[in-house]
Amino acid sequence: MKKILYPFAFLLFLGSSCESYFDINQDPSNPQVAEGFALLPPIFAQMVRGDAWDARYIGQYVQYWGWVSAGNAWDRQGFAPGSDACGEKWRSHYWSIGTNIDLIITDGVANNKWDYVGAAKAVRAWSWQSTTDLHGEMILKQAWEPNRYVFDYDPQQDVYAEVVRLSTEALADLDKTGYSASLSRGDIVYKGDVSKWKKFIYANLARNAIHLSNKSGFSADKVIEYVDKAFQNNTDNFLVPHAGSNSGDGNFYGPLRNNMGSFVQSSYIISLLDGTTFTGVKDPRLPIMFTASPDGVFRGVAPASGDPNNIAGRTNRIPNLWGGLGVIPATGKWIFNDNAPHAILIYPELQFIKAEAAFKKGDKTLAYTAFRLGVSSALDFVGVSAANRDAYLASAAIPKSGNDLTLSDIMLQKYIALYGQGALETWVDMRRYNYSNEIYKGISFPTSLYPDNSGKFVQRVRPRFNSEYVWNLATLRGIGADLPDYHTKPLWFVQP
Repeated sequence: MKKILYPFAFLLFLGSSCESYFDINQDPSNPQVAEGFALLPPIFAQMVRGDAWDARYIGQYVQYWGWVSAGNAWDRQGFAPGSDACGEKWRSHYWSIGTNIDLIITDGVANNKWDYVGAAKAVRAWSWQSTTDLHGEMILKQAWEPNRYVFDYDPQQDVYAEVVRLSTEALADLDKTGYSASLSRGDIVYKGDVSKWKKFIYANLARNAIHLSNKSGFSADKVIEYVDKAFQNNTDNFLVPHAGSNSGDGNFYGPLRNNMGSFVQSSYIISLLDGTTFTGVKDPRLPIMFTASPDGVFRGVAPASGDPNNIAGRTNRIPNLWGGLGVIPATGKWIFNDNAPHAILIYPELQFIKAEAAFKKGDKTLAYTAFRLGVSSALDFVGVSAANRDAYLASAAIPKSGNDLTLSDIMLQKYIALYGQGALETWVDMRRYNYSNEIYKGISFPTSLYPDNSGKFVQRVRPRFNSEYVWNLATLRGIGADLPDYHTKPLWFVQP
């Protein structure tokens, strides 16, 4: 693993310690120390890259979208052997974000820039959380340790504890006073607003806590506490902006990047919006989020079936996610637009987390209040008009009281709210509820799962191939990652 952990940090440090290497000490335009303001923007970009690249595949697991051709391995809950596919979060965590976090922290501590220190730790805590939720066991204690060629894996519960530890440190750093705040330089997300960084930390802690819902020590009160300290509305959302002027600064999901042209919307997500699941209620988000076939009907694909209508000239052909019919349109729509921001964590998700926790606690009144806030803010986030939002909230799709509310209501609305960019978190939920069709009403799974699954649902993503299976295989054997069905082994947070 060593070969992928250090190259980027090496480039940043190149020549930093000597006068004999390029004599950069004589060039004031060549800084010797990497500062936070220069590192934060590319780190934000890598947060998006890891999420977005892997969400393409996880989006197939949770049936947000499907491959245009039938029988795709990911549609069947499989994987691509000998490939780095769905290994981008791993790469981003250990390399692209990696030790660059330490550079920000070192500079921040040395130069009394505690806002940078807190923000850096917040990003690393989020990265630990979101990466372990994909992979399970990770290299924690020996991560970024120099002079190692093989690395031991640590149990997921240790990674979860590290998220809490780092988050606590980050909050303490952001609470420090008596220094000259400068985080606005380089912070393209929150513009240096420390209060919003604190809310982001609590939002990540809320995820950490709700994921333990199957554990005996689960605390609904702790979840609710974290949510109440986190985002207060959609203006607090962690959104990474994109200029969308070229493929270098364009949204991963936009047509400029050409990453989603072979994916089409799923029949399941369409069924949640077109009046099928919520009988007779058409969700106002449907025409904003998706594109109808040329005959005006919204369609999607069943898992692993491909697009059976993908024939030129047919009026029932299913559009791709940009809204085109097998071609790249000039512009996309919604999160599939070139300049759309990427949502790392949003307020509607937190309200659904609170609703779930309150429901499990038995406080139906609080659960219902949070549920309605979640739905309302999710509609606002998509861009639904106030009139259409209020009409939907008054419709038969929304329970009329806490006594009518079910867990399925909460999780289905959360599923819709997290469509696309929140695929990784949706997969956490789906595994927590064991792919239940009582929770995810109307969902159906491929009749033929990937052969190595042996009939079991997918539970984890294998560690990145090139860094682990090529360089660290002996260690992987110790956790069973060399077995063909390793991807069906349940993660710690799922188990009682």
